[in-house]
This record gives sequence, C-alpha cells and structure tokens, in this order.
Amino acid sequence: MTLERDVAGHYLHGALAAAIRQAVVAAGKDPGRLTPRDLAPVDEFHIGGQQATAALFEQARPAAGQHWLDIGSGLGGAARHLALAHGCRVTGIDLSAEYVAVATDLAERVGLAGQVAFQQGSALALPFAEASFDGASLLHVGMNIPDKAALFAGLRRVLRPGGTFAIYDVMRLADGELAFPLPWASGPETSFVAWPADYRAALAAAGFAVVAERGRGDFALEFFRAMQARIAAKGRPALGLHIVMGASAAQKTANMVRSLEAGLIAPTELIARAV
Repeated sequence: MTLERDVAGHYLHGALAAAIRQAVVAAGKDPGRLTPRDLAPVDEFHIGGQQATAALFEQARPAAGQHWLDIGSGLGGAARHLALAHGCRVTGIDLSAEYVAVATDLAERVGLAGQVAFQQGSALALPFAEASFDGASLLHVGMNIPDKAALFAGLRRVLRPGGTFAIYDVMRLADGELAFPLPWASGPETSFVAWPADYRAALAAAGFAVVAERGRGDFALEFFRAMQARIAAKGRPALGLHIVMGASAAQKTANMVRSLEAGLIAPTELIARAV
C-alpha cells in the first residue's frame, strides 16, 4: 500500500542499530550489559517517554500473565515496560522492518527475549487469530492512520471480550495548520491527527466502551520545558530521540512544541474495554 510505504519511509534511518550502539558507548554504557533503564532515552518514541508510558499503563492496569499486543511497537520500549513492570507477555507489530530488527536486538540485550517478541506488519491487517490477546496498546501511532474505524475494528477482532485497549496519541484540540515536518510525518500526506471525539466514535462503532479519558497537554509542555532546560544546562545527551529522528530532529520537535503551545494538539489518553 502506497500510504504505508510512505509512512515506513518517514521512519527509515538506515543504520539505526549502529547509531544506537555508538550512542550507548558515548553515554558511558556497555552495549553488552544494558538495562531497560539505560535504553529509556531512545526507545520510547512518544511525548513524555517512559514517564508517559508508565502513566498510561497505570490507568490501563494490565495484569501479570496477560498477553498484550503493542501496535506500532517502534523500538520496543512500551513492550519492555509492560513485561518488566506488569509481568505481561507482549507481541509488538510495526510497519518498519528496521524498527522490528532493532527492537528484537534490544530485547535480547536486556534479557527480555522470552517475554517480548516483535514482527513486521500492518496495523490494518493484523495477522493474528480472533481473541488472541488480553489487552492492546497504541502509543503515538494513530496519527499515521486515516481510517481509525478500520484500525479499531481489526483490533477488536483479536482482543478477548473484556480486553483492555490503551491509547496515547496526539489528538486535535483546535482548528489550525500544523507546521511540518513533525516527528510522525514529513508532510500532511501522512499525518492524520484526529479529534478525541473521532476516536470515541470509532471505538464505539468497533465494539469498545471508553472508560477513561485524560488530556496530557500540560504534561507535554512541562516535559519539553524540562528537556530544553537540561539541554541548555548540560548540552544534548549522547543517547536520545534525536538519533531516531535524524538530522531534522530539532525542527520536528520545534514544530510540534509550537502546535502544543498554540493549543492545536495535545497527547491524549483513552482507555477502552472490548464489549
């Protein structure tokens, strides 16, 4: 599919595994003796990083032993958090073959290969049997998918009744033009930021009941202000999301922060149950 090819192309680095290894060494870490905490600055590709991941799953309350699906799993940070903090088994799926390879390598390096697994594939054609999972997560992925209804319907098929669906996406709060590039899109052709009401309607149509919703705009602005203060005081760290975003990282981040400050967008949590 042309759109999915373009989305995957936006995230393509080309030498991401080597770049992360070099940054790990530059940060004073041993690539052969890594912990998930060591990787947190680079493997949580969403606003707020590991702090946001933990907050989302505190709301979702996954139980030990459950099997969760992480859609758009990226470098695997959220999946590893679910495995370590909540004792879940996690399957991640992502469009980017490069991200899947790096996520798999990092899971092995931190000793979690038995609890998390990653595969390349489309969120709109999930290659899993009906009722395969107890829960699912979607962190900063929906902005690349125009058909939220199809996304949620496909997910509902693979979730067991009563299963939890935890969403943390950037959503639209006001009308206005977004400046590109952004972390998730080089241009408007692959950016599909929707209103929370659109998410709620698509979830209901797919057979979900929304049980919690929380805007995270203030949290996001505080996160970026703290990050800017650290960079001003100490310089840019060796290990960070600038590695993943490439040469245009500063521009992507600045454009996003401007839209957050203008009140056009904000990250938003939605917790839903399969009915």
